[in-house]
Amino acid sequence: MASKEDLFAEAAKHWDLERLYQAFAEAKRQISPRSRRGLTETEKLYLRGLLSGCSPAEIARQLFQSSKSAEVYLCKTLYQYVKKLADVPNEPVGNWRNTCDRLQEAGYKTQSSPEFKINNSVPTEALVKIVGIGFKKSTVSIDINIRLEFPSTAETPKKEDLDKEE
Repeated sequence: MASKEDLFAEAAKHWDLERLYQAFAEAKRQISPRSRRGLTETEKLYLRGLLSGCSPAEIARQLFQSSKSAEVYLCKTLYQYVKKLADVPNEPVGNWRNTCDRLQEAGYKTQSSPEFKINNSVPTEALVKIVGIGFKKSTVSIDINIRLEFPSTAETPKKEDLDKEE
């Protein structure tokens, strides 16, 4: 079994966790000034779970808890912090998916745009796959699927999938 620190680790690949932890800690301080400073390890764990695309029930399953207890915990903690961050204190969170949407809109997602920059990079891996060839009278159509991987200045490589028809 993975340690709790390793659970939902994929969230770090797409989200600026340190900035999120700081922002959530500040929201928590404003909502309940007498509570413990900063986020608890459990709050961080649940946040990573949500950011990894897991529902409260899936998070509960990973933590061997009931789904109802996970939902209650999220409603009392993280959802309140999200509402504070999004400056919508009177709106219901609605659905756990809204958490990611609101945080993405607030700019916490690290790979939120499909655009990428090529800084004099050379592909480290290239894959070209011909997925179909068609012949019509005097026309030849070729469907090609191309995948290129470029070296990144970050620790994790960025991949771009391009579908091209010629």
